[in-house]
Amino acid sequence: MATGPTHAMSGVAAWAAVTALADTHALGQLSPKTWVVGATLSAGAALLPDIDHPKSTVASTFGAVSRGASAGISGFSGFIYRLTRTKHDSNREGTHRGFTHTVVFAALAGLITTAIVQTSQGAALGVLMFFFAGLAVRGLLHTWSSSKDALMITVASVLLTLACWAWAGDQPTNAAAFGVAVMIGCIAHFIGDAITEQGCPMLWPVPLSGKTWYPVAPPKPMRMRTGGKVEMVFVGPGLTIAAVVLSAVVLYRIGAAPWIAQLDLPPEIMAWISPS
Repeated sequence: MATGPTHAMSGVAAWAAVTALADTHALGQLSPKTWVVGATLSAGAALLPDIDHPKSTVASTFGAVSRGASAGISGFSGFIYRLTRTKHDSNREGTHRGFTHTVVFAALAGLITTAIVQTSQGAALGVLMFFFAGLAVRGLLHTWSSSKDALMITVASVLLTLACWAWAGDQPTNAAAFGVAVMIGCIAHFIGDAITEQGCPMLWPVPLSGKTWYPVAPPKPMRMRTGGKVEMVFVGPGLTIAAVVLSAVVLYRIGAAPWIAQLDLPPEIMAWISPS
């Protein structure tokens, strides 16, 4: 897997990229607050697939509660792997990089998020924000001591959720956008894992080369080692820059960053970032 900070920033960058490329009508449905909530959900969702590993960074986000949930999900993932693998799949437990690392899981996570927001008429959005903000914080600060900082992460998640709610008076209830944000974050995680040495079985259960758990990955020379120089020097910083730049563009387009107009940017760039 890629490291926590890389995954978290990939979620923000992916959400910013998708919304930056959205047509004017779709983008017009997003208020600044809705976009920020979506960015938070996507950042957290970019860590969510690793919940299948009890020793992963995110499994310890909320202490014993998240570790217990991780153990259950890990067992379920292993069961699905053993149930659906073919003779060509590797003889492993399948408890990690199994079901939670598939597009099927991403779609389910997005649909469940949408359903929760819709059925609660937005009332449960604060709980979702708290949960995904916690995953995002844990990912970005992955070197914290897991035995001591669960309370600190919980407090940080609460503060982030309250800060977002205080930022604007309206309560965002765009359930579909929030479901899409979660799916985008999960898929960003899969892509991040796919370019590491082990690959990612994201296309399960589609059989490829006789394998239902085919590890999707680029050619070996193009893969990176988790925590290696390529990730830490190029991929991580590059994603951070992309996330910041694209986020600024989208927020400007939806009216939340008017200061960008005061920058001395070339006319060609202003023509691109300005809302049409």
